[in-house]
Amino acid sequence: MRERDVGDWRLTPARHYLDGRIKSLILDLSAPHGGERLLDIGCGTGDNLRLFRQKGCVTTGLDSSSDNIDACEKKLGNRAELHLGNPGDLPFSDNEFDIVTMVASLEYMQNPAAALAEAIRVCRGRIFIGLMNCYSPIGIQGRLPALFSVQTDAKARYFHLPSLSGMIRQHLPGVRIAWGSVIFLPWGFYDAASKIEEQIPVMKNPFGAFIGVSFSVTFSYITIQDVVKKPTATPRSGEPAHGVVREAGK
Repeated sequence: MRERDVGDWRLTPARHYLDGRIKSLILDLSAPHGGERLLDIGCGTGDNLRLFRQKGCVTTGLDSSSDNIDACEKKLGNRAELHLGNPGDLPFSDNEFDIVTMVASLEYMQNPAAALAEAIRVCRGRIFIGLMNCYSPIGIQGRLPALFSVQTDAKARYFHLPSLSGMIRQHLPGVRIAWGSVIFLPWGFYDAASKIEEQIPVMKNPFGAFIGVSFSVTFSYITIQDVVKKPTATPRSGEPAHGVVREAGK
């Protein structure tokens, strides 16, 4: 996903407030702990990587845009392991991460179902997915890309909760899904009416501009991925490349 320079929309107090509401929901539903390994799929320019790094996580980001990876490197330096790659074919072993996140990125992926399957495969703890809600007041205004500072050449494929829940339960039948949303009012209200926002229930409320979904993934089998094949690339941190399984003999 390629991200153009749209300026820092968080410069105004109202927009800083909206950004804080989004990050609070992300943290509430993903519940990160210091030392946990986190993968952000579709990491963009690294804002969410920085958020989880501040919570003490060991962070890894993957994006299909080299421009975004370059921006992440400038923002985070060596504080995150970064990969240029395809969300539908992750260069990681099964059960490698405690937390896997996709925030305002699943909508732009060429194959969302494959990306979700790969997120589940590499996770041993929990997954958080953040969605832009086109049925919210801000979505109806057409302001969602501005809210998330994301513009791409790809057209967004918006999801609703039943369709996403169905995709998740195809892989994890019966899994408990926790969800909520924030940012319920039209765009212009937040200059003066932010206190109204805080009176609206968050959990299991489908009307916010940003919907967060989380669910657990039970540690599963280890897939043997061409262990005799010589790896063609090595990540910057020295972690196993695609096709090399960590602890395959255990």
